Amino acid sequence: MTILAQILEVKKQEVEELLSQTSSYKSTLTSIDKPSLFETLYNANHLHVISEIKRASPSKGLIEGNVNPVEQALTYERAGAAAISVLTDQQFFKGSMQDLQAVSSAINLPILCKDFIVHHTQIDQAKEYGASVILLIVAALDQESLQQLFDYATCLELEVLVEVHDVEELQIALSIGAQLIGVNNRNLKTFEVDLRNTEEIAAHFPFHEQRVLISESGIRHAADAAYVAQLGASAILVGETLMRSKEIDETLRSFHIKRGELVD
Repeated sequence: MTILAQILEVKKQEVEELLSQTSSYKSTLTSIDKPSLFETLYNANHLHVISEIKRASPSKGLIEGNVNPVEQALTYERAGAAAISVLTDQQFFKGSMQDLQAVSSAINLPILCKDFIVHHTQIDQAKEYGASVILLIVAALDQESLQQLFDYATCLELEVLVEVHDVEELQIALSIGAQLIGVNNRNLKTFEVDLRNTEEIAAHFPFHEQRVLISESGIRHAADAAYVAQLGASAILVGETLMRSKEIDETLRSFHIKRGELVD
């Protein structure tokens, strides 16, 4: 069984637990007053950074188990992050909804709930805990479910980052109306990383339309950021590199590649 398949099995169990709870998130859902991630990226004149709070991962194990999510997020905000991504999966990534809630309460940036969403009740929960953006992974869902969850989140006034891994998945993301499209450079079946995933997707990406391309995973150096920026990415999502950095401000700012610097 692949890592993705293992994760999705756990998510199904978590959904059953959520559905068995007597309280309903819908009764308390309110509008999340955060800036639009799409507008921030679409109008950008430099490569933006979605900075991630990531305690652990299946491939790397524990990265920073003792992180204070609010302090980390404030550091990201001061360094010029465009948004904060919070991993909320507990079993595989050691995150929590409490991390998401704490960060959303402290930070006035778009807040991405980074999880493996397979049911609308998870979207309700994400919004209840302060997310303004959710993640939907094409590889984790059939197209009908993907469309339904995308529409449901949109109706709740949430933005949706749709994650793809190849050109076929890109076409699916485009067909459901995604504007925020992320290329995961990490293969969710093997967890190997290759920045050429972004190059492959960028060759087929409709940059002339109102959509933005985000390169996710494997960004370690300014040269990596420059590489995906030259391919047309408007932003990068960076977790492990920032979590391990001793100079977060310097590291994050080094990824802010100016558009004028992209020309040789």
